[in-house]
Amino acid sequence: MKVVIQRVKYAKCHIDGKEYSAIDQGFMILVGIKEGDTKNEVEKIAKKVSGLRVFEDENGKMNLDLKTIGGKIMSISQFTLYADCAKGNRPSFIKAMKPQDANELYMYFNKLLEDSGFEVKTGVFGADMKIEMINDGPVTIIIDSEEL
Repeated sequence: MKVVIQRVKYAKCHIDGKEYSAIDQGFMILVGIKEGDTKNEVEKIAKKVSGLRVFEDENGKMNLDLKTIGGKIMSISQFTLYADCAKGNRPSFIKAMKPQDANELYMYFNKLLEDSGFEVKTGVFGADMKIEMINDGPVTIIIDSEEL
């Protein structure tokens, strides 16, 4: 499992030209799930995201977590995080988990975050989404379950 976390001032998800969901300050998270991932990987990533301290304290140090600042989460499924570009110019997505299984783990990830006390907004799994946001900093963190 791999996530790309962006600290944002706001994030919005549009589907078919209409706003589907939105958050104010918090995390915009792109979620990629690969073949072989299990609930164990999802739990590790959710725990890491829940405690990630990337918001500035009174001294300008990245020392505060999402809960402390009252932030929200926008979670968007993103199978293209497992693009393999090693050969040619057209990416292969063979490492990405099949949609039905990936969606189950994606929903589990979001539930774990909600159970940790966060408000979580999503897009629609597999939909053509347009994401609008302001990356604050910019701060972008990539977490890969294989590195935890």
